[in-house]
Amino acid sequence: MSDGPESDPPQEPAATLRPTDPQRRYLERGLSQPGGKLPLFDADGRAVAPRTIQACLANGWAEPWLTNPIKPDWLVCRLTTKGYAVLGRTQPPPCPPGSPTLPRKRG
Repeated sequence: MSDGPESDPPQEPAATLRPTDPQRRYLERGLSQPGGKLPLFDADGRAVAPRTIQACLANGWAEPWLTNPIKPDWLVCRLTTKGYAVLGRTQPPPCPPGSPTLPRKRG
């Protein structure tokens, strides 16, 4: 056997990498939020595990979005194009500048 690159075990291509269940739950919550904003807390009100957020960032499924001046240690993120893709979705087009994000009340 040789020690060349062809003898190395095959690396999993990034395109086939899939999120774990906790990562998927975290990412899926961004699908229903404006701009793909990801939550700081899970559905039960507990903080999302920092390792879950960091893994999603490292895999390119999420990106840092906003800084919180009151809680600078909170990492506010949003879904990336890769994040939408790993969930089997396409990223919605951005809203045009000046367009309302919520319907206006009439009357």
